[in-house]
Amino acid sequence: MFELNKLNRQSVKTDLLSGLTVAFALVPEAVAFAFVAGVDPLVGLYAAFMVGLVTSVFGGRPGMISGATGAMAVVMVALVTVHGVQYLFAAVLLAGFFQILFGALHCGKFIRMVPHSVMIGFVNGLAIVIFLAQLGQFKIKDATGKLIWLTGAPLYTMLGLILLTMVIIHFLPKLTTVVPSTLVAITVITLLVYFIPSLDVRTVVDYLQSMTGDANATIAGGLPRFALPAVPFNLKTLIIIFPYSAILAAVGLIESLLTLTLVDEMTGTRGRANKECVAQGAANMINGVFGGMGGCAMIGQSMININSGGRGRISGITAAIVLLAFILFASDLIEMVPLAALVGVMFIVVLGTFEWASFKMMRRVPKKDAFVIVLVTVVTVMADLALAVIVGVIVSALIFAWEHASHINSVSSFNAEKNEKSYQINGPLFFGSVTRFLELFNVKEDPHHVIIDFAASRVLDQSAIEAISTLSDRYIREGKKLHVRHLSQDCRKLLHKAGVLVEMNLIEDPSYRVASDLLG
Repeated sequence: MFELNKLNRQSVKTDLLSGLTVAFALVPEAVAFAFVAGVDPLVGLYAAFMVGLVTSVFGGRPGMISGATGAMAVVMVALVTVHGVQYLFAAVLLAGFFQILFGALHCGKFIRMVPHSVMIGFVNGLAIVIFLAQLGQFKIKDATGKLIWLTGAPLYTMLGLILLTMVIIHFLPKLTTVVPSTLVAITVITLLVYFIPSLDVRTVVDYLQSMTGDANATIAGGLPRFALPAVPFNLKTLIIIFPYSAILAAVGLIESLLTLTLVDEMTGTRGRANKECVAQGAANMINGVFGGMGGCAMIGQSMININSGGRGRISGITAAIVLLAFILFASDLIEMVPLAALVGVMFIVVLGTFEWASFKMMRRVPKKDAFVIVLVTVVTVMADLALAVIVGVIVSALIFAWEHASHINSVSSFNAEKNEKSYQINGPLFFGSVTRFLELFNVKEDPHHVIIDFAASRVLDQSAIEAISTLSDRYIREGKKLHVRHLSQDCRKLLHKAGVLVEMNLIEDPSYRVASDLLG
């Protein structure tokens, strides 16, 4: 579980320091997403702790950080507004069950079906979303409670501290890698603000009090307590929470598996998708009975961890435990961290996440791939990550089907001695190409015997089999005989079951597997 054979003193030290760094960044994010979902800040903080700890221990991707996320929070807000937080806990509990079922059925492998162009659009859109989310820190409430942009000295001070944070993170690793540069940057900026009173910038506690409207608000709290969701356990409740649970499960899995893939690429290793699905589900089920809002993988915090050197499970475990320690014992320390330092950290994440090479790539890749990249990026920014990925995969599949539909063609030859015509089919026969396939034949002009040779083709789905059946019926109506050669054994069986009247040439039929075999 802990991969002890891979641990050494240096890796443990790096993981511990990386986890400490991530814990600082988790707090404001968890608080912000709790407000998005319309729940108490502690509900978001508990979620970050529980999801982070469970997935770090049992998940399939060491070094990946999970917690409360905005993608799931935007789904929760409608449920909380109409039915209350207890229904949210029930929905998270059911969503966790769906995720465990998804992993147990080994469905995590389907993440491999996401095209590279969709991945590029995903990370670019995500970088933009992270950047836009930070802009809220440049707003304050005026006397009427309206949010206005910072101006003058407060704005310049915050920009200066953000820039200093980014400079430290960027240049410190060139001097030393003994401690993560992100942790050093947060510490330095915090000390500057603490010891120089003229640097009047908002801190984490200022942000919390501003969001709650409570001058005494704090992130301090106790341990999460076990309690089943206080909802009626009946069909009516299931009808209410089921659609939310399904969406939460899907959003959480898509974001987690894409983050896993991204971390795999960055580290040159390979995570276990199905194991991660089960761990995410278990974490969300625990959230449902311990008062957390649930969550999934956090790409921003995962990038912070990886960039800080965190590669093992210890980094995620440390982040979760330190976060809980902040809640229980050291809320004063985390509350004094300036928001400027955390914004600077996230800006570095934005710069590292965005695929800058995609600008050059757009001129070199096929137009369809460039279109998908832009589409997924825009949908990610305008809607959410999960929808963007689904849209990207669907559009890519449709483009693929459209292109391959035009690839099917035939080479015909006529044997006058036997009075028969042969069609050599080239290209895949599937739902997208059946129309073109049927247009290849001249039923009325063809001789009495017609041979279709599939040696250079592949019959891929039920639509293709129906097309062969349709063609057979056309020839029968004209009083002619249709012969089929080199058709797969599976298709021969299906045609026989369907009662399709064609003669099968079993000689030298190649044995190849069709799509139904592979999916089975």
